[in-house]
Amino acid sequence: MDGPANSGPLRCFAELPDPRAANVRHRLPDLLVMALCAVICDAEGWDDFADFVRVKAKWFTTFLDLQHGVPSADTFRRVFSRLDPDAFERSFMNWMQAVVELSAGQLVAIDGKSIRRSFEHAWDKVGMAHMVSAFVAHNGQVFAQLKADGKGQELAAIVQLLGLIDLKGATVTIDAIAAHKPVAQQIIDRGGHYVLAVKGNQPTLHQAIRVELDDMIRDGFAGVRHDHHESIDADHGRIETRRVWVTNQLDWLKQAGDWPGLASVAVVEAERDVPAHGHSIERRYYVSSLPADAALHARTIRGHWGIENRLHYVLDVSFREDDSRIRRGHAPENVSRLRRLALNLLRIHGDRHTKRKSIKGRRKIASWDHDFLLHMITG
Repeated sequence: MDGPANSGPLRCFAELPDPRAANVRHRLPDLLVMALCAVICDAEGWDDFADFVRVKAKWFTTFLDLQHGVPSADTFRRVFSRLDPDAFERSFMNWMQAVVELSAGQLVAIDGKSIRRSFEHAWDKVGMAHMVSAFVAHNGQVFAQLKADGKGQELAAIVQLLGLIDLKGATVTIDAIAAHKPVAQQIIDRGGHYVLAVKGNQPTLHQAIRVELDDMIRDGFAGVRHDHHESIDADHGRIETRRVWVTNQLDWLKQAGDWPGLASVAVVEAERDVPAHGHSIERRYYVSSLPADAALHARTIRGHWGIENRLHYVLDVSFREDDSRIRRGHAPENVSRLRRLALNLLRIHGDRHTKRKSIKGRRKIASWDHDFLLHMITG
């Protein structure tokens, strides 16, 4: 039966290999449609998936084949635990590449997030799923996602993720874990720019940049080519002044020639006055292939934190990902990808079809309005 599984974003998932060898009572594309609709409408676990389909069975039968009845919670669990996560990710990326073009100047923020209750046994948290996502800042879309082999193995997942994305013209921001020359080379080779945070995991580089830039700030960058940008945010009594200095005069940095495409180094100073917490100043340091444009670096570095505020925070608060009890096999990774697919759809279609601006509000309307839900998965 033709339907949502053969139209819209789910067209890209039609060729996913079914992990079941026999006794297939429900087609994999149909299960994906049902599970995605359930996640959009606030379902969290296998029982929720089955209950959602049971309650909505009359609606689902208008476009899906449910001649064998409603899938059980065990059916959803078995399928998503065994579904090939790499094949699922390839399908996810095929859809995203059709939706989002990484044109010149777009920011791609890459960061990791643990799913805190995804370990199978309370005494062994090593198996906790840790997902690394590529997030397109301007539209809040997850472009790609891979599972890291544990929290300490993010770098390998980042390298693999970068190898999957066409970065031509885009700027990639990553936290200090990826401040490595091979990562910079990979980004440059794929046609992108980078802004990489430098911290204690690169002690020699961090010390050299910190000491020199701090001295330059103290001396007012006398005789040094540089650019400067300052902005002030005030909200609820909290005042934050952000200052950015960037220089492309790098003759003092011994490692400069070793970094592919290095064009500038930058420092961001955040000065905060917060009621009940007092006054603080923090500086962060970056290597960059961008020109010495302080305003550009300010936008880029601040934009990186969108992955925390617009992705990780939303997944935790609206989707309650950290409370998920889905644990076995590939299920934590696969259902995490379903959540990101749902979030992308809610962002793509929500503004045009609902007056609710929050993700929570859009999910609520989707659970009430069958036309809106169907439009999201077929549009």
